[in-house]
Amino acid sequence: MWSIIQAAGWPIWPLILASVVSLAIIGERFWALRSGAVAPKSLLPEVQQWLKQRGMTKETCVRLEQHSPLGEIFSSALCNTDTSREVMKEAIEETGRAVAHKLERYLTTLGTIATAAPLLGLFGTVVGMIEIFGSQSPTGANPMQLAHGISIALYNTGFGIFIAIPSLIFWRHFRALVDGFVVEMEQQAVRLVEYMHGDRA
Repeated sequence: MWSIIQAAGWPIWPLILASVVSLAIIGERFWALRSGAVAPKSLLPEVQQWLKQRGMTKETCVRLEQHSPLGEIFSSALCNTDTSREVMKEAIEETGRAVAHKLERYLTTLGTIATAAPLLGLFGTVVGMIEIFGSQSPTGANPMQLAHGISIALYNTGFGIFIAIPSLIFWRHFRALVDGFVVEMEQQAVRLVEYMHGDRA
């Protein structure tokens, strides 16, 4: 591995850094965007049960807010129980936007890496080409410098594409996950509002 890095030259280091950041984001988002951690299926029935048994207290709202992103949205609704349906829905929408922003955390960085990695690889290719042209002299080409320039060009191009492909795939995957969670949380929040106003059993 070290011999490959040496052959690829100094332009490979930004690509290595980008690959480490990309892997860290992918791992963190896989853990954070689990269905049970974002929008637990059992939370709405539990909240309905709490409302039936003992009503909503400030402590329950705080517990809900810390429970999950869906709990945060439910908490914004339950903390406005004495208001009209319109005010409650506005509170839910405002909290929903904040929750959606949190769910999209680091995805911009991942998308940037997916876009920038091929450009960094292209930059390495240009550096390699400069090395190749620099190997030419009036007395002939320097074979060692020529080979080194070709190595820099090819390794950086290949490594840039190698980083970009999985970064792009996971960026699109996580964006789709977040969109799905947002729709699901909206639907559950509407059900809760209808239940609290007696429109749903």
